[in-house]
Amino acid sequence: MESVGRLWRSCCCYDGVQAWMFFFMVGIASLMFLVWSKVGEFRGKRTGLPLGTLGWPLIGESLEFISCGYSTRPESFMDKRRLLYGKVFKSHLLGSPTIVSTDPEVSKVVLQNDGRIFVPSYPKSLNELMGKSSILQLNGNLQKRLHGLIGSFLKSPELKEQITVDIEKYVLDSMKNWKDGQLVYIQDETKKIAFQVLLKALMSLNPGEELEYLKQEFRKFISGLVSIPVKFPGTRLYKSLQAKANMVKMVHRIIQDRGTKCDSNKTREKDVLDVLLHETNSITGKFTIDLISDNMIDLMIPGEDSVPMLMTLAVQYLTSCPLALQQLQEENMKLKKSKEEKKELVTWSDYMSLPFTQDVITETLRLGNIITGVMRKALQDFEVKGHLIPKGWCVFTYFRSIHLDEDLYDSPYKFNPWRWQEKDPTGSSFTPFGGGHRLCPGLEIARLEASIFLHLLVTQYSWEAEEDSVVSFPTVHMKNRMPIKVKKITAHS
Repeated sequence: MESVGRLWRSCCCYDGVQAWMFFFMVGIASLMFLVWSKVGEFRGKRTGLPLGTLGWPLIGESLEFISCGYSTRPESFMDKRRLLYGKVFKSHLLGSPTIVSTDPEVSKVVLQNDGRIFVPSYPKSLNELMGKSSILQLNGNLQKRLHGLIGSFLKSPELKEQITVDIEKYVLDSMKNWKDGQLVYIQDETKKIAFQVLLKALMSLNPGEELEYLKQEFRKFISGLVSIPVKFPGTRLYKSLQAKANMVKMVHRIIQDRGTKCDSNKTREKDVLDVLLHETNSITGKFTIDLISDNMIDLMIPGEDSVPMLMTLAVQYLTSCPLALQQLQEENMKLKKSKEEKKELVTWSDYMSLPFTQDVITETLRLGNIITGVMRKALQDFEVKGHLIPKGWCVFTYFRSIHLDEDLYDSPYKFNPWRWQEKDPTGSSFTPFGGGHRLCPGLEIARLEASIFLHLLVTQYSWEAEEDSVVSFPTVHMKNRMPIKVKKITAHS
């Protein structure tokens, strides 16, 4: 009361009218909050909406959600509400009334109905940058065709055979400069490797001036994915749009150059660009050069974010679990020695057949939650497990809470790759790559790349890690870029 009195007296001394206006506005804001909350409760009781609160007018609960995102436990926002309302609840996040699902069955139904009942929902800045022709925003037959072609090519044994050679080369090129006792920043190294691998798979682009130019422009582009949706000159979004335009021009030049050097004897596509251009030239082809160019840029995002963090987090978790690191090293050393004795090269199927290595990757995906969840918008009223998702509302399938649910995983915050020796990683409670029609088309390549990186790392180097921590917002990354001091393994080590 004393503080209120001081505020009142200071306002009165300045201007009595302003004081009355101040308290009038505070009263109106409080009333709006009460009405907003009661309306949310009323609608939930009358229409079957899940329990929950819509928070403050306009901003909803976004501030608390973002604040938790910067903490060591970003899922605490969801956990608090799950205790109050259950695993499915309503909220108001990032400018939209939202149904949040931390229930694996509900999330699975939402993902399986993508394109018919639900469509992608992204922040305005991301919508602006991606464009309507992006694979992330397309719906219907065109999206299915584009996704299917890319997915089939990335899963093909022919690509895996070639990309294995490329991944090994890029990893070894990076490691050859490492010196004993040197501080190596794993996050930086894996980003460089993953971007090179992805550009080779997308457009057969080798390290050089073109790749470096694309990398520089791409960094400018990706910095605006989560930004204020204002595109005046000088704003982050404006700079990102300029960077994307520059990259699209370069992809256009690559397409034109490929057209003038067309190989009539080519029997199969060598990269994703070949696959999409072949569809463009077919009788039923509906792809345009602009659509292809835009999607080449969008498909670069995993090379900057998801795949590098998978490799980086694996090193982080293995460092904290010496027993897992020892078993991983023994498994990979055994493969290396076996191949050396037979004078054979390690194939992609060899890497993917290492059981404990795959368990380490699976556990890294579960604990790391590089993709925390996806947001979809309902095209019509939809009911699942007794919960109504109203038309026009968003539904946020939050994978992180599912992967860290103690009802589904024993000691969920513990790195335990051995859990996957008994648990099937294909169940609905494990969705690190999304699901439904939008399941990540490059998931097998991501696993292969991580397998090769870990194999070459643990068979050639030991290390001591410096202190670091994981930051989960706006995207998952290491606070200090994962610094380790490396030491080359010798025959006598």
